[in-house]
Amino acid sequence: GNTAILKPSSLNPTVANVIEKMMKECFSEEYVAVFKGSTEVTNVLLEERFDHIFFTGSPRVGRIVMAAAAKHLTKVTLELGGKSPTIVHKDANLKVAARRIIAGKMLNVGQTCIAPDHVHVHADIRDAFEKEMVKTLREFYGDASSQNPDLGRMINDRHFQRVAALIDKARVLTGGQTDAGQRYIAPTLLKDISMDDAIMQEEIFGPVLPMLTYQSLEELIGNLKKLPEYPLALYLFTSSDQVERQVLDSTQFGGGCINNTVMHVANPNLPFGGVGESGMGAYHGKNSFDAFSHKRSILKATTLFDIKFRDAPYKDKVNMLKKMIK
Repeated sequence: GNTAILKPSSLNPTVANVIEKMMKECFSEEYVAVFKGSTEVTNVLLEERFDHIFFTGSPRVGRIVMAAAAKHLTKVTLELGGKSPTIVHKDANLKVAARRIIAGKMLNVGQTCIAPDHVHVHADIRDAFEKEMVKTLREFYGDASSQNPDLGRMINDRHFQRVAALIDKARVLTGGQTDAGQRYIAPTLLKDISMDDAIMQEEIFGPVLPMLTYQSLEELIGNLKKLPEYPLALYLFTSSDQVERQVLDSTQFGGGCINNTVMHVANPNLPFGGVGESGMGAYHGKNSFDAFSHKRSILKATTLFDIKFRDAPYKDKVNMLKKMIK
């Protein structure tokens, strides 16, 4: 029974046009309206009073949305992002891990909020894993990935420049090629990265995947706690229930997968959402219905009789009330 206003991102006018066309074909504008445009349109909309605001995007804009909602005490669902880590323990199936990590990372060339942002690899299997990752990239996209129709481009020049600047040529394991005219960035693996490097200070949101090494789970968990904020997702590859339990019990994140990436969002029975900097609230399936609903509690009492023990005066009723409470 909700009416809705949809505001697509101005960064992708093609998708915005498709959304507008679909909504006009399916709904009267008095029920669902689409507003296209840039920041000015968003700011005007945020001045209005809504029952609920749902936003997906960056933490920076999420703060703006939440501040505007606070003026009217409007509740919000924020699905943001963050540096989602992937962990490959020494007992992982490396071939499966490489394929599923590359598939998740290169979906929309890394421009998804749940893309694996970086990989922590156990030192014992680092060399073997790196070889498997390079092999998988070539299998997926060939030696001339710029000609591969399955590989997209960065959404605009600003994001192309930002991601291209994160590539340290001295640490490229494979890839690293860029073409500003096409906004093309080759699928790129970076090796020998540390938590202090520049690429580890912000969400990448592109086809560049830095790889770090750890010796023990204690070192790994310590590194995960150095991340700027709680990530939207975490992915762990291991065959050990004990390793799984230790990592999950020691970290905070929105949701994730064991021995896979990204696929948790495809299950409508799993709530999807972040925590802290990566968002608040959850949706997907029934959780989406709940996100846009208010659960209104109503108690209907009979008038056929009236129990007066709760009424004043309370003398001689205290002991009875204590027994009822117990």
